Amino acid sequence: MNVATPLSAGRNGALILPAVAVLAGLFIGPMIYFLIVSFFKVSLFKIVPAFDLGNYAKVLGAYGVPILFTMAISFLIASITTVLAFVVAHLIWTRGRGFSGFLLAATLLTLFGGYLVKIYAWRTLLGRDGIVNNTLVGLGIVREPIEALLYSPIAVVLVLVSYLLPFAILPLYGALRSIETKTIEAARDLGASPWVAVRDAVLPRCVPALVTAFALCFLVTAGDYVTPRMVGGTQTMMMGNFIESQFGLRMNVPLGAAMTYLTIIVSVAVISLVWIALKTVLRPK
Repeated sequence: MNVATPLSAGRNGALILPAVAVLAGLFIGPMIYFLIVSFFKVSLFKIVPAFDLGNYAKVLGAYGVPILFTMAISFLIASITTVLAFVVAHLIWTRGRGFSGFLLAATLLTLFGGYLVKIYAWRTLLGRDGIVNNTLVGLGIVREPIEALLYSPIAVVLVLVSYLLPFAILPLYGALRSIETKTIEAARDLGASPWVAVRDAVLPRCVPALVTAFALCFLVTAGDYVTPRMVGGTQTMMMGNFIESQFGLRMNVPLGAAMTYLTIIVSVAVISLVWIALKTVLRPK
């Protein structure tokens, strides 16, 4: 049995010290700073130290609807992406080596290419003179191009689902690979249909990966402001757009920090509820 000596423990601590320093300097430190600033005020475009809950009260009073809209569309996008990711990951896991390798390579290939490039690609597809509208008009399915395809919540959902899908596939595929095929074979030998075997033997073992994929998609969507601006239009203003406005145009950093923390708190609450729901529904049988 290997027993960690004091020297090896100290060496291990020294090895993780750079990672801890980077995490503290680039993440924890700024988060603490903005938490403190969220209680400050702004006077004549200058931040005035104080302890006041007025920023949080203002956000709850004036931005309640945008917060709810952001949570709703984030939940929708995260749910769609997680379900699609599980289907693709399951196909990669269960199909033959050649086909699985092709699907996995295709998944990794979609990670290349910039975020903005993908947004502009979708604008080309969904625009008034885009491929989708031209096809529908050319086939006689619609008389006029559908304006709602672009600058609408539908466009935001399509863009973010396509962007986040490969990121959600990878943790689910990793979880599926850890499941022994004997478990599935035993369920099938006992008379379980393919769907029942997946429901009772596979999904319960993927709950941590499902929560991880959902949380990743949810948090990226809830904090995004580029996609709603580029393809969402004025009717898809999300909290990221309002937060960006406070930090940029309005120069009200305390109010922007309060918006950020309330969005984080509500997001963590939603993810926690999803985690509890998945653990309750997908219990091992």
